[in-house]
Amino acid sequence: MRNVLIIGSTGQIGTELTAALREHLGKSGTVYAGYTKRRSVPEYLQKTGPSVEIDILDRDALEKIVETYQIDTIYNLAAVLSATAEKDPVNAWHVGIDGLLNVLEVARKYNCAVFTPSSIGAFGPSSPKVNTPQDCVMRPTTIYGVSKVTGELLSDYYFKRFGVDTRSVRFPGLISYTTPPGGGTTDYAVDIFYSAVEGEKFVCPIGPDTKMDFMYMPDAIRAAIEIMEADSAKLVHRNSFNVTAMSFTPKEIAEAIRRHIPDFQIEYQIDPLRQGIAESWPDFMDQSCAETEWGWEPRYLLDAMVEDMLKNVVP
Repeated sequence: MRNVLIIGSTGQIGTELTAALREHLGKSGTVYAGYTKRRSVPEYLQKTGPSVEIDILDRDALEKIVETYQIDTIYNLAAVLSATAEKDPVNAWHVGIDGLLNVLEVARKYNCAVFTPSSIGAFGPSSPKVNTPQDCVMRPTTIYGVSKVTGELLSDYYFKRFGVDTRSVRFPGLISYTTPPGGGTTDYAVDIFYSAVEGEKFVCPIGPDTKMDFMYMPDAIRAAIEIMEADSAKLVHRNSFNVTAMSFTPKEIAEAIRRHIPDFQIEYQIDPLRQGIAESWPDFMDQSCAETEWGWEPRYLLDAMVEDMLKNVVP
């Protein structure tokens, strides 16, 4: 990676990935922060590198950017998250799939590597819930999941048919104190910390015993970088690798927070939409392929993540 374009640099993953990649590459590369008219690049990212306005649905404009800046690697983070996508499935498809197709076509023409994250949401009720395999039945029941499975297949197709170096990971729920979440089913695991540090009771939209996979953002950013730098010859899978770090229920994360804030309280007002989505996803995924093929290993488990979040969340 020398000239990197991040589409969606203003989102939950993008802001932290942009900063991390700039530090990782140093003077050996340039990271362009892509933004849209609706959402500008944060000031601290403007100070550390160049930014460029992007509409992922405008292929000609995207091609011009890639050609002008001699982009060799594209991180395509554009997506509408699970719960929000259910309110406007057509827009979710346009952003997730029409946008991806534009990226892949431009990458094919200019020989770019492409990272497009998939998700635990790619699995569905018929997928094994415990130790969910890398390769198994995937019949998601949300437009978010449908678009993620489609994205995986499209990315694999462009690798096999045209030789585009496509790579991806299936992220679980992501937890971060830097950027607010954007409408995902697992967002409760971020919101809960703000209630905790403010001394407020947390109202949880997910049932107390609903188990899901999660990952702390520093691990997620590291995974996104490491997969793109992995030895291509060792990759049996490409789109997409199961990756995770911890699996817990709302009750379990609340208990972990109480080890630091004994008076913390939680109550449950279940949102049927989010609960239904959560129940269709795995309890935890088998990430042995990522471990074997490119050495993936998480660094943050539940207690370490909770401690760090409580230190850094600003009410």
